[in-house]
Amino acid sequence: MQSQISTAEKLLLAAIDVMSMKGYNGASTKEIAAKAGVNEVTLFRHYGNKAKLLEAALDRFCYADIMIELFHNRLTGELESDLLLIARTYQSTMFRNKKLFSIVHKEGNSLPIDKNASSRHPEKLRQLLTEYFTGLKERGEIETDNPALLAEFYQCTNFGYFNSRLNSDQTEPDRDTEQYIQHMVQIFVKALKAK
Repeated sequence: MQSQISTAEKLLLAAIDVMSMKGYNGASTKEIAAKAGVNEVTLFRHYGNKAKLLEAALDRFCYADIMIELFHNRLTGELESDLLLIARTYQSTMFRNKKLFSIVHKEGNSLPIDKNASSRHPEKLRQLLTEYFTGLKERGEIETDNPALLAEFYQCTNFGYFNSRLNSDQTEPDRDTEQYIQHMVQIFVKALKAK
């Protein structure tokens, strides 16, 4: 049995498709609504305007909620397996939502959206990573003078890899991604393990 996609979800997906092809300014609400199979009034009733539609897409498809669940329910406190899980989840989410991230990357500060809509996700991940590394440091399991800086470094390393693949046709992590993740985590573990 196939699940039905709500009208709101259809509009979000259509907005991502149209904006990724035509850019934010080139995408009309009429075209987005048509792609979703609804009329333009329905788009306005659900989201009000194109900027709010993009903000809703960012909120729905970015990784903050996924990472909150991961950090609260799936991490074990074992450094290597946790860092592998975090990196794999991050890369998987980023590749799956590549069109959306491409819109934000290409148009950046020119987008007429609330800046918190796009910055909430990396800030939340940095906070979660900082808390995680702080806990490990307090238990004597890793050596670091600055858990916040370590969190930022780990996050930027993951983002840098994804960003280097942003213009490829790749829509999910592949063997190269997995090799990168494993090598990166080995470097972090070797550098951080308490003596």
